[in-house]
Amino acid sequence: MEVYETMEKKNSKLVLEGNGNKVLEVFFEIQSLKNLFRQGWLKKGIKKNICESVADHSFSATMLAWLLAEEYFPEFNITKVLQYSLTHEIGEIYAGDITPVDNITDAKKYDLESKAVRKVFNKLKNGDKYIKIWEEFELAENQEAKFIKQIDKLEMALQAYYYEHKLDLDLHDFKDSAKKVLTEKILKDLLESIK
Repeated sequence: MEVYETMEKKNSKLVLEGNGNKVLEVFFEIQSLKNLFRQGWLKKGIKKNICESVADHSFSATMLAWLLAEEYFPEFNITKVLQYSLTHEIGEIYAGDITPVDNITDAKKYDLESKAVRKVFNKLKNGDKYIKIWEEFELAENQEAKFIKQIDKLEMALQAYYYEHKLDLDLHDFKDSAKKVLTEKILKDLLESIK
């Protein structure tokens, strides 16, 4: 609970009021992800002035997913692909960017992020719709959600590749982590192509 409360206090300072409009209030909460840096990069010594934010990651993952789905997976429901990708980090608004070295169990991480997603979307009259989309992604019971789970890791590996070449760092552990999750051949091939 401590992580959630810390992020909630931090983000309450970043979130602007929506002047009574709940859509604006939710928008400003989501916008706060621009100011939440990806913690794995910071822990590897990436300076904040060039560190990827959670919003940067979400945008890049969404574009990567869209491009790859259109080119290689015509059977996918593109609306679901985009929805899952756009909502997959919403829980970090109040739960923070939890990394494997934070020693938080998957169940605890899910609970923290679920609470945050509900806090954000319950303000809207159709909030259950967005919560359901996030839950579908988390459960990964359809091909689009499974795809976005892989894209999430592939984007991380591509960002590691970028940092390695721009900053002369060794970030192979991020690429190795992604490799363990990728099941689609084209995604594996893309990862192999950046070695």
